[in-house]
Amino acid sequence: MTNEYIMKTALMQSAIDSNCDPQDFLDSENKVFISKKNPGARKYLELPYVCDFTSYGNNIVISSSTEFAGIAKSYADRFSPEHCFETPAIHLLGEEMRRFGMDICFMAEYFLPDTDCFRILPCKYRTEIIYGDELKTLYLPEWSNALCEKRKELDMLAVGAYEREKLIGLAGCSADCETMWQIGVDVLPEYRRNGIASALTSRLASEIFRRGKVPFYCAAWSNIKSVRNAIKCGFKPAWVQMTVKPMTFIKNMIPDKK
Repeated sequence: MTNEYIMKTALMQSAIDSNCDPQDFLDSENKVFISKKNPGARKYLELPYVCDFTSYGNNIVISSSTEFAGIAKSYADRFSPEHCFETPAIHLLGEEMRRFGMDICFMAEYFLPDTDCFRILPCKYRTEIIYGDELKTLYLPEWSNALCEKRKELDMLAVGAYEREKLIGLAGCSADCETMWQIGVDVLPEYRRNGIASALTSRLASEIFRRGKVPFYCAAWSNIKSVRNAIKCGFKPAWVQMTVKPMTFIKNMIPDKK
């Protein structure tokens, strides 16, 4: 699997998600498209979008409802792509969206493996591949990044690290779309900073490759530990995404103080 194939696969999936063509992400001018449902989209996306911004570094592709398409395009055209995804520019977008009961919700950076750098990293603990019925007992809070209880049917396999019989780290992948599987990883706090996360992530990515799928990895800009893990395993930044949601949705995501 070449880097060219990996990138083409990601561009094709983003095009499905954003209701456009893969080439639209490579143009120099910003593009806007009306968002639509698509059975081939990533399973966790709630389509149609209210308003979504995606950039592979060249321009911004906007996938939006008709209502917000003009606002989004005017915003994107005002700044360079990199500035559209950061403060202080996003404050202007948020202020405009809040007039309609909307606001910026999700912001993330996505990583793809670079085959020139990717390698399976060693782990000083025993590792095992886990799949099928063996995953059923692992839907616990400590493994909530590796596995998703709400979408159990998408979890394909995992790689666990063990100290004797104790599971101390877990990387899992979900079949979020037909061609690409997303990786998530958790390590128990007392075992962190031992290279376990990178060892599990790299081995799981290798297993995904063996199954003919493209592994991908997502992290918030501020999650330095997660970004470092991706880079250490040979993943490199590929695209960024920012999504607008109703304010009621956002408020429900914020836990109440106890």
